[in-house]
Amino acid sequence: MKTVVPKADPAQRKWYIIDADGEVLGRLASQVAMVLRGKHKPEFTPHLDMGDHVVVVNAEKIRVTGQKLEQKKYTRYSGYPGGLRIRSLFQLFQDHPDRVIKKAVRGMLPKNRLGRQMIRKLRIYTGPDHPHTAQMPVVLPENMRRT
Repeated sequence: MKTVVPKADPAQRKWYIIDADGEVLGRLASQVAMVLRGKHKPEFTPHLDMGDHVVVVNAEKIRVTGQKLEQKKYTRYSGYPGGLRIRSLFQLFQDHPDRVIKKAVRGMLPKNRLGRQMIRKLRIYTGPDHPHTAQMPVVLPENMRRT
């Protein structure tokens, strides 16, 4: 029996919508990363981008557990002396709640060209409205969601 290598056909990609209202950040990010990678498909291939598009709405209603709002820190460094910038999850969430979800999902994807290609299929909106009605996104089914 020969091994069949599937083609990464963009025409076969589906669009899913996820409502982040009341969802825990890490659990939501792992579900989104699974769909973006394509691990929910039987023809999953690790070296190909087989994933689907994901639209996340109500990003400002996400919740975190424990003391993460005050204790979790996001750092970036410019490369210059004194160029370290540190922001807490609370500060980033106040200004850009969509970036909090994007950073969590990006951390769960491969750290290479393939991961950068996958993250482009993620769209995050702070409110309940999104401009992707023409793509007819469907709600992510319960059997594809991890609990």
